Amino acid sequence: MPDKSDKEKIIRSICSSHCGGTCEMKIHVKENRIVRIEPGDGENKPRLCARGHAYRQRVYAPDRLLYPLKRSGIRGSGEFSRISWDEALETVAGQMKRIKTAYGNAAILHFCSMCDPHTLHHVGAFHRLLCQFGGYTAPWGFISHEGASFSAGVTYGLRRKFTQTEHSPEEYLKSRLIIMWGWNPVTTEQGTNVPLYLTQAKEAGAEIICVDPRYTDSAATFADRWIPIRPGTDAAALIAMAYVILKENLQDKDFIEAYTVGLDQFKDYVFGIADGVAKTPEWAEAISAVPAAAIADLARAYARNKPAALVTSIGPGRTAYGEQYHRAAAALEAITGNWQPRNWQPTPTKVLKYNPQFSSPPNQVEIGPPLRRNALPYRGTSVNSSARVNISLFADAILKGKDGGYPNDYKMVWLSNTNYLNQLGEVNKTIKAFQKLDFILVTEQFMTATAKFADIVLPVCTFLERNDIMAPRGGGVYGLLNKAIEPLGESKSQLEICKALALKLGLTDYGDQSDEEWVKHILTQISEEIPLPDFDSLKKDGIYRVKAAQPEDEKSPPPAFRTPSGRIEIDSEIIAKINDPLIPTVPTYLETWESLNDPLAEKYPLQLITPHFKRRAHSQFDNLPWLRELQTQSISLNTIDAEARGIRQGDLVRVFNDRGEVRIPARVTERIMPGVVALPQGAWYNPDEKGIDYGGCANVLTKNVISPGGAFTPHTALVEIEKGVE
Repeated sequence: MPDKSDKEKIIRSICSSHCGGTCEMKIHVKENRIVRIEPGDGENKPRLCARGHAYRQRVYAPDRLLYPLKRSGIRGSGEFSRISWDEALETVAGQMKRIKTAYGNAAILHFCSMCDPHTLHHVGAFHRLLCQFGGYTAPWGFISHEGASFSAGVTYGLRRKFTQTEHSPEEYLKSRLIIMWGWNPVTTEQGTNVPLYLTQAKEAGAEIICVDPRYTDSAATFADRWIPIRPGTDAAALIAMAYVILKENLQDKDFIEAYTVGLDQFKDYVFGIADGVAKTPEWAEAISAVPAAAIADLARAYARNKPAALVTSIGPGRTAYGEQYHRAAAALEAITGNWQPRNWQPTPTKVLKYNPQFSSPPNQVEIGPPLRRNALPYRGTSVNSSARVNISLFADAILKGKDGGYPNDYKMVWLSNTNYLNQLGEVNKTIKAFQKLDFILVTEQFMTATAKFADIVLPVCTFLERNDIMAPRGGGVYGLLNKAIEPLGESKSQLEICKALALKLGLTDYGDQSDEEWVKHILTQISEEIPLPDFDSLKKDGIYRVKAAQPEDEKSPPPAFRTPSGRIEIDSEIIAKINDPLIPTVPTYLETWESLNDPLAEKYPLQLITPHFKRRAHSQFDNLPWLRELQTQSISLNTIDAEARGIRQGDLVRVFNDRGEVRIPARVTERIMPGVVALPQGAWYNPDEKGIDYGGCANVLTKNVISPGGAFTPHTALVEIEKGVE
């Protein structure tokens, strides 16, 4: 129990709000109240960003939800009345039972995302409950990196992007050349202390080149050269680099022979034997706007200056045919021999392995239906089930149901750890879908754009008000999120909510263990494989770093991959079995929908991208005054595009297409290429009575569609900008 005495205590925890970093926190508590938050101790320790320092304001925000709420106005109005927990849970249980009886368990959709979740209060808690209830329609697809994960599956035989395909800090320090492709680590983290390692790499003499439509803060800080590129054309530039390397005989023949298959088929495409079009730098220049000479120079530098790190962010993969960008990058790594094994320890897998919440009965909804056409053999049968609905397509599935080719007609949505309406494509379409549903349950900390459409909102405590365990995806670290204070108001943890709802549903075997008991159980099981400190020591320190095992020969990759051939597959046997012409077996440039060649470009001539914003983690923290003072939500456009429209710095502008309209201040800058505009994702949707958004929500403008391989596509959209009416 948190100490309620008048003596100040320091509680250790880990900040991990889905920014990609994992920073240690020292939480100072006095009389059950957080008085300040400091970073962890020690040299080279992560120092906490502004979001971590602002977490105290998040805990004590005046707009935090502290009591159960029931909708009293029309959906979306945000009008609610306070009710008791008993009434709230009875209402939810009653609706779930009614929908199950009338329509079957498949009519219940549930999605748990990555807002403040960690391990115990994440998807496992809800999955166990819903499976004990008879099943539900679960989602599939990674919002952030489905394109990358598809590529990792067909190229290396991995379940998802991470582990063997991400670069470790040690690689940066050893690299002679680092290519930051669509990667902005100063803002997005993607690994704790990465900017520090890049600084050290640069000091050691590494050349750093940034390929990105924007001259990002990372480019300004680290890059020796910035190469602008049109959104959605990255695969073309990468394939043209492969052309230069193969044409000039710069490839690593030994690596190719030992560890890859399919280069001959890829060469047929690259040299134009397959389609009559050689993928030269000049060919790519016409598509990407990257000068042919720059493509050729970059290719030669990457092949010759080894070891070199091609650090491909997941951002450019969130485009139409985004999986092709990741596959092209993987092919380039392989043919140059710049691929190397990553030595990170997969501790997240062990944490999940011993999470008792996953010992649930099968999801009955997924028993029987065949696999999806683009199923990957390295994911479980359940994940590949065609009974599931892609996360991005909830709105389409709700609106169309069985008549639209979906497995079922959906009547209820339960949304956990997510501001779904705000964060997925085509907000106005999602609103129509939400209006059609019988019942919406949202478990939340704030009255977000999504929560306003709920029938019942249940208040969730922050991670500083509960216990949990985490292990960053890079591995080698175990962290305890120690409960610092008692939950504010009547807020509860997600696990407590599931336990309470289970009883209302008549489920007696869900379990009544506390979160601390769950943590002890998991650590006890892990300790049988990996020596860990005792629980009290780990609780006191908050974190334990496992020393990474070093391979005998760091230059030698593992002898086999989990692909059909046991090698890196440049020509994929898995894709050949999928047999979809829009998912070619070799990495291929496919022109996106809503490209500059689309007839729609005459009406909407600007390409929209939706990058991350430093003061937010997706939509988290957007409402905190401390952070709102740091950056203004605005749309960036090049000076040339601004002058052509009579737009000046700070002008209120209309950003619009057929899907919606946003009113937002303009940021006129040379730090974005002409023809491209950037509206940071995550700003809370705030419409007027006409549905025009004044909050700056980028997904009012993005499209509710996925690529053939499953990639989400928020960076593929055309818009126009006009000076707004004051």
